Amino acid sequence: MKKYCLDTSGLSNPLEAMPADIYVSLWAQIEARITNGDLACTAEIYEELTHLEGPIGDCIKDNEPNLRLEVGDASWDFATYLEHATRMQVEYAAFLRENHSGKKSTVGLNDLSIIALAKTLALPVISMEKAKAHQSDKWRQIPDVCALEKVPHMNFNDYLRAEGIQL
Repeated sequence: MKKYCLDTSGLSNPLEAMPADIYVSLWAQIEARITNGDLACTAEIYEELTHLEGPIGDCIKDNEPNLRLEVGDASWDFATYLEHATRMQVEYAAFLRENHSGKKSTVGLNDLSIIALAKTLALPVISMEKAKAHQSDKWRQIPDVCALEKVPHMNFNDYLRAEGIQL
């Protein structure tokens, strides 16, 4: 059963700071949750996750069906997901990265996809992005849009605490 929606930064940033060859027990526990099907992501986010290296990257590639939710798969409410994703693209067009020459200081379509998935499944999003200190009409991050959509957002440490993962 899915418990969290995963943005790429939810694993990539912690993996960079806590390499799998040093924090072996930590990443083994994350791999177990991937294998168990606790985490969900969209096709766009899954594609990004496949670029992670090492054992966690291998685990992601070996567990695609446990992670990736496909549009058209009748086992989940993909129609509601599409409604949320389409609405968000219109509603948040003013601060989409794709509308600002690709500037990384704001959300992109992939970010909206994971928020739309989380809203559909009523699950929190795990990412390492931080809310913007000063809101503007042009710049938002995943936590900012999550707040607007009333979707819980957590960082990696919040996730570890929620799962009772300790070293």
